[in-house]
Amino acid sequence: MHWKIIGILASIIVTSGFIPQIIKGVKTKRLDDVSPGMYTFLLFGMALWISYGVHIKDTIIIAANIAGFTLSLTVLCLRFKYKKRRKNQ
Repeated sequence: MHWKIIGILASIIVTSGFIPQIIKGVKTKRLDDVSPGMYTFLLFGMALWISYGVHIKDTIIIAANIAGFTLSLTVLCLRFKYKKRRKNQ
């Protein structure tokens, strides 16, 4: 099996892991159980992976981490949005 295919499949599977959390959050309008600290570290790590991918010119690493960064940022933004909304009610 070609290693590039394994890399693509791995990136799709790992990145897709954020989607259920986003769906749950949008449906329930609650993400209190999401750790903002963990997601902040995750975002920082993904930003470094993007930088590394750009440096070595690896599109799989770049694309996977841009997607993961975007989805992680979405979870974090939703968490703060819903928490703020509940405080204002």
